[in-house]
Amino acid sequence: MAGVVCVGAQWGDEGKGKVVDLLTERADVVVRFQGGNNAGHTLVVAGVQTVLHLVPSGVLHEGKTCVIGNGVVVDPEVLLHEIESLQARGLLKDPRRLAVSGQAHVILDVHKRIDRAREQYLPRKIGTTGRGIGPAYEDKVARRGLRMQDMLKAQWPDLLRERIASVNTYLTGMGAPSITGAELEEMIARTRRHAQALRDHVTDTVFLLDQARRAGKNILFEGAQGTFLDVDHGTYPYVTSSNTVAGAACAGAGVGPTAIQRVVAVSKAYTTRVGEGPFPTELHDAMGQRLRETGAEFGATTGRPRRCGWLDLVALRRAVCLSGADALVVTKLDILSGIGPLPVAVAYEVDGKRVTEFPTDTDDVTRARPVYREHPGFDGELRGARTLAELPPNARAYVEMMASELGVKLALVSVGAGRGEEIMLDPVF
Repeated sequence: MAGVVCVGAQWGDEGKGKVVDLLTERADVVVRFQGGNNAGHTLVVAGVQTVLHLVPSGVLHEGKTCVIGNGVVVDPEVLLHEIESLQARGLLKDPRRLAVSGQAHVILDVHKRIDRAREQYLPRKIGTTGRGIGPAYEDKVARRGLRMQDMLKAQWPDLLRERIASVNTYLTGMGAPSITGAELEEMIARTRRHAQALRDHVTDTVFLLDQARRAGKNILFEGAQGTFLDVDHGTYPYVTSSNTVAGAACAGAGVGPTAIQRVVAVSKAYTTRVGEGPFPTELHDAMGQRLRETGAEFGATTGRPRRCGWLDLVALRRAVCLSGADALVVTKLDILSGIGPLPVAVAYEVDGKRVTEFPTDTDDVTRARPVYREHPGFDGELRGARTLAELPPNARAYVEMMASELGVKLALVSVGAGRGEEIMLDPVF
């Protein structure tokens, strides 16, 4: 048995979906352990694009078990739509292949309404997706949330009415409409239908994973978002509402630390960010626009254009440290073809002082100015390369530099969006 955690080493959107899809070939079980449908993992197989928001990326492989862990917040309607879309394509024929923790908390319509109202009326914008993820996690830690297993109970209508009544005053106080009358009754009826449709998927996933571990199965833990969106270790408050680092896999899936043997950090060959918050290497010029257009840097969940910038080794060193990563995956190397030289941030200047450690204070990150070291660029089509030797020499030197600077093993280099367009150096499992 081997347990591997795959996490994003930047601000999300690093290409984890493709990486998980590839690693699943050697896995038996794939587990999503945090976040909600604010994440979007894009996979391209045989020219067909699949965007997943809740179902683990391993679903495209027949015979693999996919698990949505207790650390995820689940929008039942979104999950059902995703399941139906997959089944319409002939995937996920066996419902037993997808297990959803009964302990996972439910995202309600009221959570989405609160989320959108805050972004509209509060002075400081976080740049949330408006999908209710934050408010659902708030209810969880405030011990007033409702869980997937609650939806299956006969008293669900009463539980939901009680929860909605408790927040209506809060909604109206922000200028948002309350949920009452026919709207509330329709919500109750709709969630009951969702519960019945999902009944066969809801189970004790802790027991399922323990059985898989004892049977010697390979388990892949799939993270969402990225390191610097972690609620504790990211650029707070411009973060998501869950822990995105590798250690969160234990609590979010319900396994002990001994279930994890390796951690894979995924980084683009450059850097992107969606939403508000500091971004030291961001480009506000034609080069930033070129990276955005060439790299198709638009959010898989929201469609928002991503902010683009040069590679940031200061941030990546921190990410490797936080998750204890021992393997590195580099994605979108092909997007840098034809650009040169390539600036790489090796330090920051903060108030005139040179620092090589990523600041813990977001105000310091905001004032940070990158100190660059230039690397020679490279030209040519990379998508056909299947070994490092087939890359242009400067392209190979670039990814080897990344691994060397971070003190980790280079496991995979992606040179195209599709499955098969990569250089596999370490199968990880």
